[in-house]
Amino acid sequence: MNGWISQLGERFIGFLRYSGGVTVLMVRTVFSSFVPPFKRKPVLEQMVKIGIDSLPIVFLTCLFTGMVLALQSAYQMQKMEAKLYIASLVALSLTRELGPVLTALVVAGRVGASIAAELGTMKVTEQIDALETLASNPIKYLVVPRFIALFFMLPLLTIYGDIVGIVGGYMIGVWRLNILSNLYWDMTWNPLKIKDIATGLIKSFAFAVIICIIACYEGMRVEGGAEGVGSATTKAVVISFILIIAADCLFTALFYFGFSF
Repeated sequence: MNGWISQLGERFIGFLRYSGGVTVLMVRTVFSSFVPPFKRKPVLEQMVKIGIDSLPIVFLTCLFTGMVLALQSAYQMQKMEAKLYIASLVALSLTRELGPVLTALVVAGRVGASIAAELGTMKVTEQIDALETLASNPIKYLVVPRFIALFFMLPLLTIYGDIVGIVGGYMIGVWRLNILSNLYWDMTWNPLKIKDIATGLIKSFAFAVIICIIACYEGMRVEGGAEGVGSATTKAVVISFILIIAADCLFTALFYFGFSF
């Protein structure tokens, strides 16, 4: 019994230590983002890696999600003679939930792992220690460009994914279910409100912060050589996935039960 309580206490203390470290890194990153000097080149390079290079995988993920969503909803909608509402269901589902969440998960798996591995390798090879020796701020030099790039590129990728997913639903609705094209677009855009699009974008901003901070934190605390880099990369992806889903649940509850805008 004492051993079980001791293990529980150690895990709780470890959780507090981890949460504190992540919070401190986030605060320092946000503060450093507004402190000169401001260098555009590293940010633009990260925007290309995070945004442009992620377009193909986001395209495929959201396209097939929109198609599958239309197919699955058609099975029940046709029984109720409500085929026309497939367009509305696809559009609202993508903009509110699936678009932001799936895009964030894809980016976390691709970009988050890359950031953790890159910074972890720099930590193991003592490049981060060298920056501190040269009186350079590793957070300003390494974390801030990735933070800014993710903060702006993930919402853009989310909008891109929403559009691609809606097109995927259109392909099924018009080409397979024989819904008139004009009618499908009317049933897509008419139900959409500013609230639906805004909530999805707000979520994507929060997801960007989660992905960047967790990946950078795991990368900058690597120990143990190549094995440590692999472990940190795995942790960064897993923790990011869990926090993204948890944050999505929290934001959904806040938007639809706490606020009515």
